[in-house]
Amino acid sequence: MYLLYTLVFATISFLATQLYCYSFAKCGCTIIKCLSDYLWQSLVPLIFLSFIWILYRFIDKEDEIEAIKKEHVEMELKFLKSQINPHVLFNNLNTIYSYALENPKEVPEMILMLSDNLKHVLYESNSKTISLEKEIRFIDNYMKFQMLRTEGTKQVSYKKNIDSYSHQIAPLLLITIIENAFKHSVLHSDVSIFIKVENGILECVCENDYDKEKVSTTDFRIGLQNLEKRLALIYKDRHIFRIDKGKNFKVYLKLNL
Repeated sequence: MYLLYTLVFATISFLATQLYCYSFAKCGCTIIKCLSDYLWQSLVPLIFLSFIWILYRFIDKEDEIEAIKKEHVEMELKFLKSQINPHVLFNNLNTIYSYALENPKEVPEMILMLSDNLKHVLYESNSKTISLEKEIRFIDNYMKFQMLRTEGTKQVSYKKNIDSYSHQIAPLLLITIIENAFKHSVLHSDVSIFIKVENGILECVCENDYDKEKVSTTDFRIGLQNLEKRLALIYKDRHIFRIDKGKNFKVYLKLNL
């Protein structure tokens, strides 16, 4: 391509110089003399036009690359979110099923909570961001299900300290951490969840007992790995995500909303 461009550029320069020499200057000199005296007058506008053309091609290429990157990010986010949704809904359905057999009076309220969560997952979570109020309400419903489901088998502590619900947040971020705490905690153990929002900074801390032999399995890591990818895509340089594997399994997330 560069060789072709060079040949075309040289041909145009030569023809333009000859045209100027014989049609405008009318010097009647030889080809060599003509090129020697007037080539620069052809080269200056050609170089300028070439620069404009190269700059245009560069900008056009950058826009194309940016569009491809944006499309790739959106597709990856949709894929990561699609891996989250089924787990939450199946857990809620299982809880409702067990209560329908053992304590049917609780079922109507649970169905309403599930309906609210379905609306959140299927419709509201399709937006890039949603109100913090809706996301926290979704988590509240999830926690009610979990407290009912784990009653007698786990001690659950769920606390919030939120100064304002007016912020926006990417949907289904916190639920990954919270669900992971329940999914991988052992029987007859403690699960602690704390959410704090102050001056536009959100902190979420989840802590649970865990089986150290299973901590390295793919199933244990995949949810948090997906969360790390989403955070890198959405909150680049605006978050802190930390996992501590000490006596308890502790996940800390800090977001600049």
